[in-house]
Amino acid sequence: MIDVHCHLEQKEFSNKDEIIEKCKKELKAVITCCAHPKDLELTFNLVNKYNGFVFCTVGLHPGYIKEIKEEEKESFLEKIEKDKDKVSGIGEIGLDYNWIKEAKWREKQRELFIELINFAKRLDKPIVVHARDAFLDAIEILEKENVKKVLMHLFGDKKLVERVKNNGWFISIGPILLKSKTHKKIVKAMPLERILLETDSPWFPVNAKIGYPWNVKYVAEKIAEIKKIDVKEVERITDENAKNFFGLEIKL
Repeated sequence: MIDVHCHLEQKEFSNKDEIIEKCKKELKAVITCCAHPKDLELTFNLVNKYNGFVFCTVGLHPGYIKEIKEEEKESFLEKIEKDKDKVSGIGEIGLDYNWIKEAKWREKQRELFIELINFAKRLDKPIVVHARDAFLDAIEILEKENVKKVLMHLFGDKKLVERVKNNGWFISIGPILLKSKTHKKIVKAMPLERILLETDSPWFPVNAKIGYPWNVKYVAEKIAEIKKIDVKEVERITDENAKNFFGLEIKL
């Protein structure tokens, strides 16, 4: 299995080497998501140290829209472009209307989203989209910008499943599936060939205080139950989806 979206940079993972070594016993690969400029160096260090097992996506989380200054953003993008070979995708980027309520700042989120979409196009990288309470706006922007390679992270809008399918995009499903009726319906409606596994750990814990990347096994089991297929088939297909979507060169 492959966890396509976790946050190894977070302070909850105090012993990162120990966590990653345990991941290597249960997973084929892990994609850690750097969503703030302050975490870029640490993220690249992990990719270098665990080359072929730890991969990364990098982006500006829309929840940070008020604190990221223009010069910090420009420096961040320059560093990403310089080391683009270390980067498997641009994300998570997008919109967050849960944390950001003001119309002015939501508009700035939309502007930044479009800028980062074009940045990803220039680097020829797939994008990972965060769209909390903003799925429709995010999808409309992606369609207008004619983005082809899209992963909707923690996708949670049943009404928009057909639109995601018709656009040829992917979704990633995490441990929220274990409790959410909406996500169960989404999994049922979405072909397995368009689903990837994620944990968004250290959030979404399962039988622990924090979440861990190996919790994708619980997600795979639940998908197998919903789809009425063997869990090994879920693992095989979602692994292939992840490798093809991100162009992963895994070294076991």
